[in-house]
Amino acid sequence: MLDRVLTGSRRYWAWMGFLSLIIGLGVASYLYQFNYGLGITGLSRDVSWGLYIGQLTFFVGVAASAVMLVIPYYLHDYKKFGKIVILGEFLAIAAVTVCILFIFVDLGQPTRIMNVMLHPTPNSILFWDATVLNGYLFLNLVIGWATLSADYKGGRPPKWVKPLIYLSIPWAISIHTVTAFLYAGLPGRHFWLTAILAARFLASAFAGGPALLIVLALIVRKVSKFDPGTEAIQTLGKIVTYAMFLNVFFLGLELFTAFYSQIPGHTHPFKYLYVGLEGHSKLVPMMWISSILAIGSLAVLLNPKFRKNEAVLAVACISLFISLWIDKGFGLIVGGFVPNPFEGVTEYWPTLPEFLIACGVWAIGLLVLTALYKVAISVREETADVELEH
Repeated sequence: MLDRVLTGSRRYWAWMGFLSLIIGLGVASYLYQFNYGLGITGLSRDVSWGLYIGQLTFFVGVAASAVMLVIPYYLHDYKKFGKIVILGEFLAIAAVTVCILFIFVDLGQPTRIMNVMLHPTPNSILFWDATVLNGYLFLNLVIGWATLSADYKGGRPPKWVKPLIYLSIPWAISIHTVTAFLYAGLPGRHFWLTAILAARFLASAFAGGPALLIVLALIVRKVSKFDPGTEAIQTLGKIVTYAMFLNVFFLGLELFTAFYSQIPGHTHPFKYLYVGLEGHSKLVPMMWISSILAIGSLAVLLNPKFRKNEAVLAVACISLFISLWIDKGFGLIVGGFVPNPFEGVTEYWPTLPEFLIACGVWAIGLLVLTALYKVAISVREETADVELEH
């Protein structure tokens, strides 16, 4: 089936060529970073995690969101997700690939990643984060490819796939829970020191991931003969709405706890992000854009009339995705470091090489996603033609 990747229209090859160009720029920027070190980034002693780890955190959520298709389809026999579930599983593969690459580029010496395997430390959350990410990548590769191969041959997936599907459900939840524990377990960072951080992560994941999947499904319908199904897209829209409502509610709980208690360690990061602190306000415009997009997209999604209009739904999902990307992929990480434990304020902003490296990793993820979707769509189009002939 992989031979489908090597055939396509001019538009397909133009897109793959564009992604290859961005990857080339990213690789060149990474070689510059590799030679000179992380000093070329905007990171500092006070802000040791930035754009790279923010993107890791965000895309773990995108990967985990596939479970919102797997549970209804496999556990509750919701047939309407039959066509779209493969798109969710392949999106998870691309997202985990991006996560692993962001870990790789964040390491000053990438060979250190081998220490996780050569010298495992089960008492470290980082060890478990690496374990669950690689395990989830393996599960989705096996499940997605086995089910697609069965479709291609006109049969049913092997029986051994079903236990893996059931295993992937708690595993999907675990990848984002463990990622949240990386932050929530740091006592010196009050912004992350909250019992509902994992719940916030999961709520944002189950909103942002399906929102991206809706946009991808609409694009797939437009550029190919494969239709993921209107009812499936509308059901995903409802899932996005409920999850986003929970995400906003959880953020409200954090704001109430911080400002009602008036504990400086809890209030200062929020003040820095939303109104500025001691004259430092570099992230304030971004965070307000995120808030406006979140409230606006949620208001649209809560109205069934707007949600049923696919053009409006697409705009709302894009707005929601950007909002969560800013909040979770940038503000959440930087906000945890500002101010530092000594109440000093050191601001962070990614440099051009850092940004180009991130774009390169994004492009690799999109390249993997495009290749996987090309195979899935080609197979589904062929099987649909066979069904029509019979």
